[in-house]
Amino acid sequence: MEHLDVLIVGAGLSGIGAAHHVTTDCPWAEFAVFEARGAIGGTWDLFRYPGIRSDSDMHTLGYPFRPWTGRKTIADGADILQYIRDTAAEAGIDRKIRFHHRIVRADWSTPDARWHVVAERTDPDSGAVVETVELTCSFLFSCTGYYRYDRGYVPDFAGMDDYRGQIVHPQFWPEDLDYAGKTVIVIGSGATAVTLVPSMATDAAHVTMLQRSPTYMATVPTVNPLVGGVRKVLPRRAAATVLKWGNAVGTQAVYRLSKTRPDLVKKALRKGLEQQLPKGFDIDTHFTPSYNPWDERLCAVADGDLFKGIRDGRIDVVTDHIDRFTETGIRLQSGRELTADIIVPATGLELLFIGGMELSVDGAPVDVSERLVYKGMMLEDTPNFAVAVGYTNASWTLKADLTFDAVCRLLNTMRGRGMRQCTPTNVGGEVEPAPLLGLQSGYIQRSADRFPKQGDRFPWKVYQSYLRDYRAMRLQPPVGPGMVLSNPVRHVSAWRPAPEVPPATGGTPTDERELATTS
Repeated sequence: MEHLDVLIVGAGLSGIGAAHHVTTDCPWAEFAVFEARGAIGGTWDLFRYPGIRSDSDMHTLGYPFRPWTGRKTIADGADILQYIRDTAAEAGIDRKIRFHHRIVRADWSTPDARWHVVAERTDPDSGAVVETVELTCSFLFSCTGYYRYDRGYVPDFAGMDDYRGQIVHPQFWPEDLDYAGKTVIVIGSGATAVTLVPSMATDAAHVTMLQRSPTYMATVPTVNPLVGGVRKVLPRRAAATVLKWGNAVGTQAVYRLSKTRPDLVKKALRKGLEQQLPKGFDIDTHFTPSYNPWDERLCAVADGDLFKGIRDGRIDVVTDHIDRFTETGIRLQSGRELTADIIVPATGLELLFIGGMELSVDGAPVDVSERLVYKGMMLEDTPNFAVAVGYTNASWTLKADLTFDAVCRLLNTMRGRGMRQCTPTNVGGEVEPAPLLGLQSGYIQRSADRFPKQGDRFPWKVYQSYLRDYRAMRLQPPVGPGMVLSNPVRHVSAWRPAPEVPPATGGTPTDERELATTS
C-alpha cells in the first residue's frame, strides 16, 4: 500500500500554500495533494458569478512567499485564480495533485503511527465513483475550507415552484445566462450580493437587492494609491512585507475598535453612507443593522459601486420579509409585490468541516463537535492531523500561512527527535467551550453544532488576532503546552517457533508461536 509522509486535502488557496511550505520547509517529506474536483483554485475556480472578487486586500490574501504584484488591491476572481495556478506551477506543486480524489474516511492507528485513508476516485464527466483508493500517511492536513462545494444554502421559500422565471444560485452560475435588459432580484445583502448587484446592474434593466435585514458596509478602493508609493521606494520583498503588515494591523485595529467603541464605528460608517447615497435616502431602514459592527462580517463595497447604482436609479434596496414566490416574482409580508425575470438567492453557504471526511482514532469515531481546537489548527486528542482555517475578521491567508509554518516546524521537530506522533492534549483541566468561528451570521449559526469548539484559554482559544497568533505560533517553539510527542510501540509481524521442550522435563513438543515486538 502506498505511504506518504504528508497528505494534503484540497487544491485551493490553502492547499497550494500548504504544499509550497512542505516543499520548501520539509524537503524530506513525500507528499501528495488530493482534490475532489478537477481543477486548482477551490473557491476561486468554483464561483463564476458576475463581478466575483476578493473582499480582503490581496497583500494579506496573497502568499507571503510569493507576494501579490497586481495593480488592484481588491482583485477580480479570475486574477486570483490565475495567481493560485501560477503559484502551483512555479513550484511544481501541480504535478503533485491527484484530481477527482475525494477522501471519505481516515482511521489513525497508534501502533502503526499512521493514518489509513480511503478515497473515492470519480469520473471527471459523470461524477460517478470509478474506484476506491486506499493508502496510508504519517500526517493528514485538511485544507478544504469550511463550506460545501456541492450545494449552497437556499431557504425553503413558499411557492418557488410557481415562479415562471429563472432561479440561479451564485454557486452554480450558468455560463450562458443572459440577463441583459432584464429585471433581476438578488435576495441577500452579504458579500456575494454586494458583488453581484452592481455587476449585474451594468447590463440588466434593473436590479433589486432584497434583504431581510441590513448589513454594515464600507467603501474600499480597488486600487490603493499608497501601494504604488510603497513599491517605488522599497525593494519588492520589503514592499510586500510593509503592505502585508500595514493592512493586517489596520484591519485588526478596526476590528478592535468595533468591539471596544461600537458607537464610534457606527457613526463613521453612517457618515460614509451619507456621503455616497442620495439625499434623503432611508439609511435607518436599509443600512442600519440591529447588531454592532463585526458581530457579523463587514461588507466591502469596491469603489462604492453599489452606492453609485443606487444614485443612478439602476439599483433598488428593499428591506422586508418574503411571504412567497409568485408566478412573476416575490410577494413580501408587507403586501408589496416585486416582479423579476431572474431571481438570484444569494442567501448564504452551507458549512462543512474538513470536507465531510470521517475521522476515527484506533477504530473509535471522532466527533469533531466534541473536540477543542489547538491553536486554531489541530483537534484535541486527534494525532498527526491539522486543518487550515483562516480568520473571520481579516484575510483568510494570514492565519492559514501561520498554520502552514507551524505544521512544518512541528514535522521537522518530530523528525529531529525521532518521534512519530504528536497529539494535542488538554492536560490543564476544565476548559469552557465556545463556538469556533465566533460570528452571529446565519450561515455560521446554522452549522455551529457541527464544528469543533474553542476554549477560554491558550492554547485552546481562537483569538482572531494576527498579532497574538504570530507571537504564539511563529515566535514560540512548535512544541509547547498542550502538545504531546510520543513514539508508539510498533507491532511487527516477526513470528518465530518457540523452542521445543525436552521430554525429560515432562513437557511435550509444541508449534505455538510468540509475537516479537519492537519499538
